[in-house]
This record gives sequence, structure tokens and C-alpha cells, in this order.
Amino acid sequence: MRDLCAALIQLGSGADPVPSLARAAELTREALAHGAELVVLPENFWAVAPPGLDRRPWAVDLGTLGPGGDLRGDPPPVLRPFLALSHEHPAAVIILGGLPELPPSGEPGKFYNTLVALFGGRVVAVYRKIHRFDATLPDGSRASESDVILAGETPHVLAAPFGKIGLSICYDLRFPELYRALSAAGAEILVVPSAFTLLTGIDHWEPLLRARAIENQAYVLAPAQYGPHGHGRHSFGHSLAVDPWGAVIAQVSRGEGMALTWLRADLLQRVRSDLPALTHRRLHGVTPAEVVTLSADETSA
Repeated sequence: MRDLCAALIQLGSGADPVPSLARAAELTREALAHGAELVVLPENFWAVAPPGLDRRPWAVDLGTLGPGGDLRGDPPPVLRPFLALSHEHPAAVIILGGLPELPPSGEPGKFYNTLVALFGGRVVAVYRKIHRFDATLPDGSRASESDVILAGETPHVLAAPFGKIGLSICYDLRFPELYRALSAAGAEILVVPSAFTLLTGIDHWEPLLRARAIENQAYVLAPAQYGPHGHGRHSFGHSLAVDPWGAVIAQVSRGEGMALTWLRADLLQRVRSDLPALTHRRLHGVTPAEVVTLSADETSA
């Protein structure tokens, strides 16, 4: 890993994808203009879908990806503005934290909740959320993500020119074995784009993020949805960046916005050298993560 500037985007996405996507693109453009080499958007950056929303017009078919990550035909609306920004800033990695993907099986009414990474105007990594949020909340309301969302199976690490990024989404945060798999594959930065609920976020959000950073001696970048979404959903916000020692180094305050933070390679190296916990592991057996490697010269592709 080398030093880099990273940006967390915090959104209050609504039920209508059109204004939600416009605001997400606006903040991404602002982050890139400030020199961010890594920009991470939250889960559901495209919209926080109310029950019954037809996701099909907004879902992407990643089966049409060419071998170099190029999409055949016109880009889908949920990707179009971000692919344009990626073309304009080809050395930056833009991570779209969770969008609906059509499954290859064509199962009606089902989608993957998929993270997409862009680099040089192309799709370079895809991660399908493994753990689905099915829970009864403290106020008695019920969340059942598995009603619509299919489970992914494979952890992924993106080896970017500036460092290795472990990919995850929201509820994955509660499963430390996933982050062990990412760490074992060399992850130095862990991204956790989220839409944590208000009631769980109050008590669990920061402790879990800091724990994942400390356990894996890695930077954690966790952009989040914020506030009420207009149909009974309320997200906690508090987008955070945590360093490998577990200290919070950046946070977005209330409302939509962004935070820029500097990720220092010397700190990562010092933490791992002074307290080499990752080399002391005795128990193994987690699912290996696949690694996708980028090279700096791909920006000219």
C-alpha cells in the first residue's frame, strides 16, 4: 500500500432513483475534484427502495460485461453517470456500494445486492453481498432482505495500484470470518458501504467497525445512508473511516455530505510490525477470497 486520499460519501437516498442518482453523482464529482483516489458510496446509493418497488428498470445485467470490464451497449442508468466520471478520472477507483443486479438464473422477483468497482471507465470488480439482513428490530419491525435479495458466495479483494481493498456490504460487518478471508488475501483497506438502521446503528455501528479494523490491522472505510427515507426506513448515518489501530480518523456529520481522509502506508506498516497479530494466527479454514489485480497502465485502456 502507498499513501492515498480517500473519500466517504454519505447520502439520504429516497425512493425515487432519479434524484438519488443525481445527488450521488454530484458528491462523487466533488470528491474527485478534491483529489480523492478512492471514492466509496454507500449501499443503496441509487435509491432506498420501498416495499413493492419494481427494481427491474434499475437492475444491471453484469452478464453483458466484456473480458476487459466493458459493458456491451448503452450503460444502464444506475451506472451511467459514474462510468462517465471514471472516464474523466481514470486513475481513481470508484466503489458503488450496492445496487440491484439481475441474477444469471433469471429467477423472477430476485436480485443480487451487488457492489461494483469502477476504474478507467470500466467495471473492474463485482462483489455480491453474502449475508442478508433478516431480523426483528428493537421497535418490533421486521427486516427481511432475503425476500428479494439472493445471497452471494465469494469474498473479493481488489488489488488496486495504491493498495488491496477488501469488499463487503453492510450486514456483512457482523461476520468477522469474512474479513479474515479478506485479510488473508492481503486486504489493507476494508470497505463497508452501508445502510445501517437507526436502532441498530446507535449501539453497534462504531464498535463493529473499530473491531474489524483492529482485528485485521487494516483501514476501514464505511460510507453510510443517513436519515429518514420516506417509507418507514431510517438510517443511522455516521459514515466513518478507522485506522489500523482502531482510531476514528474521519466522520461525516448529520445530513448528506462527504469526508476526505488520508490513508498512510507508514501507519499500516508500523501497526503490523509492532504488533504482528496477523502472523500469529493458528486457526484457519475460512473461504478463500478471489483477488482481482489492477495495473496502473490500465488507465489508458
